[in-house]
Amino acid sequence: MSATGFNVDLRDMQFVLFEQLKVQERLAGFDKYAEFDQELYEATLQEAFRVTREVWWPVNGPGDRQGVSLDDQGNVTTPNGFKEAWDAQAEGGWVGFTAEPEWGGIGLPEPVGMAIGEMFTGSCPALSTYAGLSRGVANLLKVYGPEWIQQACIENLFTGVWGGTMCLTEAGAGSSVGDNRAKATPIEGEDGVYHLEGEKIFITGGDQDLTENIIHLVLARAPGAPNGTKGLSIFVVPKFDFEDGARNGAFVVGVEHKMGLSGSATCVLALGDRKPCRGYILGNEGDGMGIMFHMMNEARIAVGIQGLASAAAAYENALAYAKERVQGVALKDMRNPDAAPVTIVNHPDVRRMLMRMRVSVETMRSMLYGTAMRLVFSEHSADEDVRKMHHNHVELMTPICKAHCTDLGFEVCVTAVQTYGGYGYIQEYPVEQHVRDQKISSIYEGTNGIQAMDLLGRKMRKGSGALFMQWLQESGEQLSQAKESGHFADEIAQLEKAQQSLGAAAMHLGGVGAQGNLEGAMLQATPFMELFGTVILGLHALEQALIAQAALDAGASGSDERFYKGKVLNLKFYVSSFLPKAVALSKSIRSGDESCLDEALFQ
Repeated sequence: MSATGFNVDLRDMQFVLFEQLKVQERLAGFDKYAEFDQELYEATLQEAFRVTREVWWPVNGPGDRQGVSLDDQGNVTTPNGFKEAWDAQAEGGWVGFTAEPEWGGIGLPEPVGMAIGEMFTGSCPALSTYAGLSRGVANLLKVYGPEWIQQACIENLFTGVWGGTMCLTEAGAGSSVGDNRAKATPIEGEDGVYHLEGEKIFITGGDQDLTENIIHLVLARAPGAPNGTKGLSIFVVPKFDFEDGARNGAFVVGVEHKMGLSGSATCVLALGDRKPCRGYILGNEGDGMGIMFHMMNEARIAVGIQGLASAAAAYENALAYAKERVQGVALKDMRNPDAAPVTIVNHPDVRRMLMRMRVSVETMRSMLYGTAMRLVFSEHSADEDVRKMHHNHVELMTPICKAHCTDLGFEVCVTAVQTYGGYGYIQEYPVEQHVRDQKISSIYEGTNGIQAMDLLGRKMRKGSGALFMQWLQESGEQLSQAKESGHFADEIAQLEKAQQSLGAAAMHLGGVGAQGNLEGAMLQATPFMELFGTVILGLHALEQALIAQAALDAGASGSDERFYKGKVLNLKFYVSSFLPKAVALSKSIRSGDESCLDEALFQ
């Protein structure tokens, strides 16, 4: 392990997948995954690690410093080495690792796909954005695309021959997608084909030199459509047209120079400016937002993985540095002028920072992989009630996966810089790039404030609170079963208190909203999101500690014994250092303070 290299904790990934989720057993009953076993999963993870360490990581730092370039014809060139790294990914089947083999994918289950996604994203976040969007477009077309578009696009997207984008944002509209002004006019005599006009901004992968074609999914408004999101339709806009291969009228007219992700082309895309831009409608006019949400929800969980991936990579770098960097003497020897200096991993404050990073990463990994497991059951279980139960859980967790993991992931990256000290702030070491690359994840695919409002204003209210009540019941059962183990009584009591504090905050905000004070309720959306995420990760720390304690009781030894003891210590640290924030946030939310809404402020 190197302080300037790329490393992943395969042991922890395997613990979550095979000991906690038991994917090798629980998914074997589905025909789709019947041919997979643990040995094959492990070999796949090892190969993904090899590719990301040997091929992707070496282009990460240089690509960040070089960035992308744009010529006067609207063509984007990615950093040196990106094309070769992309081709290595495509040749190994790593673009469509969860896609069905008939579409050119590997067909892996979602939790294993999460682990692979963590590795590719952590090794080169900028390059991973192109693949993530390609998968998202392909998955959307599998559900909503007419057969001829499916046949033209899906395999090409999953195999990395083509790329994809999602085109929502416009200047002045930002996150208020309903304010979009892009127009779509039907072309006479061509059913379902429209001429698009307008401009989209912040389009990741709006152009690149990695693939032969690019499929843009564009939101635009047809003639006579109502204002707001209900009037938006969605169109498939290829860079090169399907019919004759001619260059379509979607051209990049600018690229953004960003704080991070410099190797990811964030483009201004002009439609119908230089030449006519043809788009093919999906569904009917006005269906745009409903269809696009299919891709947006997938993207939000994927952004949560970005939070985890950057945090995990930063933590592994910081851990390696702390074990190598010699500075100062041990506290017990501070009065001894002849004491030998020690590596900084021996200093208590450094160990505290390392523990905060470690526990954050490992609990996020548990939550994200676990949500992916629930997604599999929501789609493939034979029992409709079981599918619905898991679907409800995924729906409730989606904004939390996106927002809490990206906020916490950024905190981990910042802590990694602090662990390095001054060296963390310079480009000789990679953690300053982790900070810059990670910051965008709390902003795009719906800012974390929007995720919080979605959680509080939609998910908590859906079905008269059915999603949250199901979660309360499940988490209550988890705590009750944990008591029966005879272990961690104090930690379980603190988790029960935190869960009750979350319930109290939810009831309070429900009452505020019922009184018509929507501003007062939404004022607390982000604190409520943090409160919820803090409790959830605590429950994941408990789940892992119980499995680890059972392994210790069964006689685990050697490296396994050290690993399992670490999981037990994770729970103790989380409950003492993270969980008190949940109770404090609940008290703050229920205080009723609305001082920042006073009209006298910010005039």
